[in-house]
Amino acid sequence: MRIPKRPLSAGVLTVALAVTLAACGGGSNSTSGSGAYDKDATVNIGSLYEPQNLDNTAGGGQGVTEALNGNVYEGLFKLTDKGKVEKLLAEDYKVSGDGLTYTFTLRDGVKFHSGKKLTSEDVKYSLEKVIAKDSQSARKSNLEVIKDVATPDAKTVKVTLSKKSISFVYNLSYVWIINADAKNLKITEDGTGPYQLKKWTRGSALSLDRFAGYWGTAARNKQAVFHYYKDATALNNALQTNAVDVVTSEQSPDALDQFKSDQNYKVNDGNSTTKLLLAFNDKAKPFTDVKVRQAVSAAIDDKKLLESVWGGYGKQIGSMVPPTDPWYEDLTDVNAHDVAKAKKLLKESGHAKGFSFTLDTPNYDPHPTAATFIKSQLAKVGITVKINTITPDEWYTKVYKNHDFTATLQEHVNDRDLVWYGDPDFYWGYDDKQVQDWVEKAEASSTTKEQSELLKKVNRKTAEDAASDWLYLYPQIVVANTKLSGYPLNGLNSQFFAYDIKKSS
Repeated sequence: MRIPKRPLSAGVLTVALAVTLAACGGGSNSTSGSGAYDKDATVNIGSLYEPQNLDNTAGGGQGVTEALNGNVYEGLFKLTDKGKVEKLLAEDYKVSGDGLTYTFTLRDGVKFHSGKKLTSEDVKYSLEKVIAKDSQSARKSNLEVIKDVATPDAKTVKVTLSKKSISFVYNLSYVWIINADAKNLKITEDGTGPYQLKKWTRGSALSLDRFAGYWGTAARNKQAVFHYYKDATALNNALQTNAVDVVTSEQSPDALDQFKSDQNYKVNDGNSTTKLLLAFNDKAKPFTDVKVRQAVSAAIDDKKLLESVWGGYGKQIGSMVPPTDPWYEDLTDVNAHDVAKAKKLLKESGHAKGFSFTLDTPNYDPHPTAATFIKSQLAKVGITVKINTITPDEWYTKVYKNHDFTATLQEHVNDRDLVWYGDPDFYWGYDDKQVQDWVEKAEASSTTKEQSELLKKVNRKTAEDAASDWLYLYPQIVVANTKLSGYPLNGLNSQFFAYDIKKSS
């Protein structure tokens, strides 16, 4: 989920369908980086998502992932901008025949920014930090399958699982390996990445310097600075005036024409995994009734909403699964816009005269716009919507933690997060025993084909049940000065690798 100040990327349970076994330091991104460039350049990056703090197990949010993941901190594995999983700090690994024991061999020559050598104890500490009782990591539940972490020697980590998890290696790509002796991680860092933190000025900027002791390929630029803005207009103005060189995610489609018509800029339309949801509390009346959920979904013209917010960008989506997920099927017709059908379903559910409910709405774009649109659409079938605008922090406590809501709007950023419908304790409360069984069996699958077939069933069942209303799939628009190359285009799960960015003079 994308929540400025306190984002919660709803966790991912998945397997990497293609695990690249080649060693890599840094990595390659989606834009080409050939030609001469300034190796001592400062790359200025514009973003709307400042970290809440610098610890991704303490509610640091989307902003800390964007700035530090892959740049400052690294994992045993890395999720590339194209969605592949590659070995990173893990030089090699083996899996036992029963799928319960993973033995990792660490790469030689890796140092933390403090100068300490990476050992197996640091990996053990990092894994246990994610699954600790007080952890706020969005990956916590993904990795609670870890039963034991042993360190036979300084270079070897042996992880025993409580049950088989075909997604385990993929999920490890989200775990930052941190110096076990590091302190004050909310305001400092000690990672192994190609950059080290230089300075974080809250409300303004976070600067990263190339780390001279990096074990892999050095960053292509000397310094990367993330500049933070409170709205899309200010961000676009910064790009126009060369205060920043690239915008990580364009949120103002109306502003794109000015960049398209200017030869000094390039507008890139990448592949997003961010879904905008009208999430029902499936445990709160009237949304306990599947016909009510279906009626609301049918009453809303998702295509019209997408056009009004994003113009010609973005896609309609009929479920939690974007086209880039292996178990995708186009289900946009399942609860397609149909006012007559919506009225019929309301009558069948005992709400022929409609009903009223409160829609808890985050106070940043596009949620207020979407809420107003939904209110007007539902009024046409007799449903009255009261919009309750709340801050991101209020949303986190009221909706996500306390489940004190009837319906809400929220963005879910990650790929392959369909499996949260298999968790009846997740904030939306969808509780279907068949779906839970499919999700559990998918995670215990021996092959990716078996996993995909089971999750396709989950996809269709949740769509037919209108477990939520998936309003649209965001575009992923990166706008950059033409002097830049090597920047990521897709920004999967909010990552923005800066180390391969080249800036010409």
